[in-house]
Amino acid sequence: MVKLPVMGRVKTRLARDVGRTEATRFYRTTCATVVQRLARQPFWETWLSVSPDAGNGSATLPRPTRRMAQGGGDLGARMQRPMRTLPPGPVCVVGTDIPAITIDDIRRAFAALGTRPLVFGPAEDGGFWLVGQRRRPRLLWPYAGVEWSREDTLARVLANVPADAAAFTTTLSDVDSARDLRGLAAHVGRRVPPVSR
Repeated sequence: MVKLPVMGRVKTRLARDVGRTEATRFYRTTCATVVQRLARQPFWETWLSVSPDAGNGSATLPRPTRRMAQGGGDLGARMQRPMRTLPPGPVCVVGTDIPAITIDDIRRAFAALGTRPLVFGPAEDGGFWLVGQRRRPRLLWPYAGVEWSREDTLARVLANVPADAAAFTTTLSDVDSARDLRGLAAHVGRRVPPVSR
């Protein structure tokens, strides 16, 4: 899932700490890095699910990748749309603002769908950075009544599915503040866009 990198519309919580210019630059750089890393794999086909829909053809988004519009609705509805519309086979949906995503994280998620209908990549803040579904024999809807951006978001999602339905891949950290950004640089050991203030 990707947002058009327009200043003031991406990483708004991070922008409160580091300014809109730095937050937008972080998102643009991270998005390009994550897409480049994941799109060049023979194990899966990568699609960009773009918001807003009008940005689907934008030259500011990474290429070459197939694209689809995220469409309307809350986050659950927008994450579910690729599950409903992409060609047959398992699907994993990830955000493009988490620089630490690795190929192995995604491979583990797809492997987990061999034994469970759902897989999540937990986030350290209580949410999740990945959701995947096998999509057969049926598509699950795990988002009923879920409130987003809470420390119990993943727990609320899991409460909507049978106890043995979900598997998990790597726990990663969202970058929503200057503190998160510094922590990422310390733990991941790779260069991330610097904080200017």
